[in-house]
Amino acid sequence: MNYRLAIFLWISLMALPCAAWAQEGTGNDNPDVTTSLGMPLSGPLNPMKNHASLGWGISAGVGGNFDRHNAMIGEFMWNWLYPSNATLEPIRIALQSANVSGHGNLFAFTGNYRLELRGRTYGTYFIGGPGWYYRTASLSRPVPTGTPITCSPAWLWWGYNCAAGLVITNLTEVHSNAGALGFNAGIGFTFRVGEAPNRMYVESRYHFAHTGSISTKLVAVTVGIRY
Repeated sequence: MNYRLAIFLWISLMALPCAAWAQEGTGNDNPDVTTSLGMPLSGPLNPMKNHASLGWGISAGVGGNFDRHNAMIGEFMWNWLYPSNATLEPIRIALQSANVSGHGNLFAFTGNYRLELRGRTYGTYFIGGPGWYYRTASLSRPVPTGTPITCSPAWLWWGYNCAAGLVITNLTEVHSNAGALGFNAGIGFTFRVGEAPNRMYVESRYHFAHTGSISTKLVAVTVGIRY
């Protein structure tokens, strides 16, 4: 099974029971439990945008409402990172081949506070908090050992190291991973669909983490359903 599909199914199975729990016995728009499931479209910012283009993924959350306006929520977000041409071009030149590809992933586990101003049909909210961000990248082909190449940030993105201004080409499998504490903050809008407390939401959120030599910075626009 494609692992992206596996992630989607796992999150769906996790979110649905929580949604049922949130709605059980409420019948109004003020449940004690809140859950969400959405699809974020991410746009990387400098310096990350030099290495990754627009990406997409899945997000899910579950938490508790203190009252109609205040909530604490734990969230998971996964984004598939598509490489930019700028970060693949140096490798293609070194290999003298266009047959080179790569991909990346960003996983985020965050704990957030949400302040919400919610009417019967429409609402808006502010959300943010700290979290753990883990980013990976892998390349389809390594560069032959001993190839003299001037170092640039593109090589660091894929997991190569540099010394004295040259790339150390000693990898047989090219991949990188970096994890760090970070934070996120954003704003969202909701509107009720069907019976309370079901709501659709659209939000924009900024994410930052100092992951290795290339920081993770992106804006994620998410559309989803919330309970």
